[in-house]
Amino acid sequence: MPTFSFHIISFRTLLLHQDDGTLKPLAIELSLPNPQRDKYGATSQVFTPSKHGIEGSVWELAKAYAVVSDSGYHQLISHWLNTHAITEPFIIATNRQLSVLHPIHKLLHPHFRDTMNINALARQILINAGGVLEMTIFPAKFSLEMSSAIYKNWVFIEQALPADLLKRGVAVPDSSQPHGLKLLIEDYPFAVDDLEIVGIGVLNPLWRSWSSNFDSTFKLSWWMELRTEGHGDKKDEPWWPEMKTRAELTLSCTIIIWVASALHAAVNFGQYPYAGFLPNRPTISRRFMPEPGTPDYAELETNPEKAFLRTITSQFHTLLGVSLTEMLSRHGSDEVYLGQRETPEWTSDVQPLNAFRRFGTKLEEIEKKIIGRNNDKRLKNRRGLLRSLTPCYTLMPRVTVVPLDLLAREFPTVCLSEVKQIRRMLKCPRTSDCLLVSTQANEYQLYAAVNKATLFTDGITCLYH
Repeated sequence: MPTFSFHIISFRTLLLHQDDGTLKPLAIELSLPNPQRDKYGATSQVFTPSKHGIEGSVWELAKAYAVVSDSGYHQLISHWLNTHAITEPFIIATNRQLSVLHPIHKLLHPHFRDTMNINALARQILINAGGVLEMTIFPAKFSLEMSSAIYKNWVFIEQALPADLLKRGVAVPDSSQPHGLKLLIEDYPFAVDDLEIVGIGVLNPLWRSWSSNFDSTFKLSWWMELRTEGHGDKKDEPWWPEMKTRAELTLSCTIIIWVASALHAAVNFGQYPYAGFLPNRPTISRRFMPEPGTPDYAELETNPEKAFLRTITSQFHTLLGVSLTEMLSRHGSDEVYLGQRETPEWTSDVQPLNAFRRFGTKLEEIEKKIIGRNNDKRLKNRRGLLRSLTPCYTLMPRVTVVPLDLLAREFPTVCLSEVKQIRRMLKCPRTSDCLLVSTQANEYQLYAAVNKATLFTDGITCLYH
């Protein structure tokens, strides 16, 4: 297997919120540890946009370094930690402490479907030491250490909307608005779409029907286990709901459902359309920014495409990473979507059944609104500046096929039967060296056209989490 050194660079970006609602990067700061240790602060460089000459090539590299760090954060924090890992204790406590006939179990169980199987598989081949994620993304062998460090700041009641938006500074309290807040970026698909879904409010009718079970000892033992054992590191935190009121139960169940369904959909199912073309979303930097007067800088001047490709993820690790991304982005053939149930006999109580039907009807209405917003040319963050990108579909409740058409219309996907062709392209000595599941047939022909790629713009394409 090809080996190389990871070169990790911290970054900060300065973005301008423009009049048309899009965000434009004004500057990127790249920082490295000071050779004379931390007490002297970081050694930093600031880069600004340019489209031509060596300055343009340097700007492309600066963006790539920033995206490398962001892609690692996305996969290890936004995806693995904030959806898969934190949900697991809730699943275990629900299965251990609640009868399958208990209302809370009936409510939560559909949203836990396949999570434990996926997490178990991830521990075997993805997040394990020497696993696929350590090989293909920043920060390599420190991946789980970084994820664990971020978990120290995890707060349960801040996970769902609107609290999440306020915490991240993309909204401010405003009692005159429908959800009690004002978005600072109005064309923010993740926030706009999800606030509508969160605001439906299906739980109160269910609790009215199941009120006899509200104060059950099962509920209290369930909550105690997930606090003290499931999230044991956080058991003494003051922010945990005490589960003494119906409002606390409603809030807690809403957060659990939102994390397992809508949040996971937002951070997972849109990955391939955005990251399937590796130059748009590199995951590794193999060398630092070239310094003037060095051979690497001379190469950047004379052959910027070659210099760019020598800096970002290698061909082998791209095939591995993009194949994984494509698999993760697909819905299962037996997917059960929000507002659906595996069986209509999930309960015989009339009130919950009627409430659930109303919930499904409202989701259909929201889906139509999302389609309308995706087709609105004024909302540029939903389709990119050129309106050539896949629309923001991940929070559409009934998506049955993930649109992988970002490049597929010109470059069809391939399968294992075409490994030999890919092997010749990559000059792999053995078929076993190409761990290919499926990827873009002309991925590396596309690489050669990186500077011509319409995706490589200064615009923000889709402002999901």
